[in-house]
Amino acid sequence: QVQLVESGGGLVQAGGSLRLSCAASGRTFTNYIMGWFRQAPGKERDVVAAISQSGTRTYYTDSVKGRFTISRDNAKNTVYLQMNSLKPEDTAVYYCAAGGGPLGQWGRISAYDYWGQGTQVTVSS
Repeated sequence: QVQLVESGGGLVQAGGSLRLSCAASGRTFTNYIMGWFRQAPGKERDVVAAISQSGTRTYYTDSVKGRFTISRDNAKNTVYLQMNSLKPEDTAVYYCAAGGGPLGQWGRISAYDYWGQGTQVTVSS
């Protein structure tokens, strides 16, 4: 089992920034691809970004490229999502996820085995 706890969500004005953190405990953190997903009211849960086990490869959905940065600190068992230039359409509950992959399926929910409880991000216009 892997336990994931997100933090860092909140209310921010458009153009602002937030940094989400996800602390992992349980099994070996470096065994897992880590991803961030988000779900807006009435919509499906969609991938935002993912990072390989070593942190050398990162992936982003098109709508956040150039604005969001995913990173991980394997010594601290933590993954981050730095979100800049936030837009109202970024408003959602953000979820951290850990999965065994394969890495090529980083955008699929089925690639992830463990999920956090989510943290709300609200961007006002």
